Amino acid sequence: MEQANKDRSLVSKVMDGLVTGIVEEKYGAILPPQDVLSKEFDVSRTVMREALSMLLARDMLDVRPKIGTRIRPMSDWRMIDEDVVNWRFRAKPDPMFLRDVIEFRILIEPRAAAQAAARGSAADVAAIREAFEAFRVIHPGEPGYQDADELFHTRIVIASGNQFFRQMAAIIRGALSSVNPIVHDKEGLWETAIASHQRVIEAIERRDPQEAESASLAMIEHAAEELGDKFSTQPQARV
Repeated sequence: MEQANKDRSLVSKVMDGLVTGIVEEKYGAILPPQDVLSKEFDVSRTVMREALSMLLARDMLDVRPKIGTRIRPMSDWRMIDEDVVNWRFRAKPDPMFLRDVIEFRILIEPRAAAQAAARGSAADVAAIREAFEAFRVIHPGEPGYQDADELFHTRIVIASGNQFFRQMAAIIRGALSSVNPIVHDKEGLWETAIASHQRVIEAIERRDPQEAESASLAMIEHAAEELGDKFSTQPQARV
């Protein structure tokens, strides 16, 4: 049992190293052969084969005869997988990816807020308020700011009671980790963020689904506007 746990841990470390190399574009489009990778990571071919198979299962790689192991576009990766979500958000965000992140949040978070207001338990609502109180006393760039914001949004999704929404929490956390550093470095945005978060929690506490949904949507749309000031998120015309 101890050896099995050790092997699983080693496979996880190799997977993490491979993903880091992929998102940092270390390998290009095609991974080196397994024996080369085994030497690079100083592991057996069995461990390397298992690590690669895990990435294959997540639609991150594609094995082709006479070509080798091709790295698939990030848009093909299985984003429902929490590991894949975390890995994808390691890469430097591009305008199209940021657009997709905002669109995803608009689809999920406002409805989750409405459902949290309608059917969240007293404990659920208290947990959201607790997260907000922690968030409101931390400024962007200070330790704990990102974690506090992610906790606030995650607890709303949990309070929705929707099991599919709860599965999306990792994507929402990743979305915040990508967007926050970009939009929260502007003067006055911290105060706006506090006000928008407060509007959401107060609507949930009043058990007002319509206002909770509107407040959540307004909060995300404001972030989208700030992103639009810094990035062109419109797809470029193909020549």
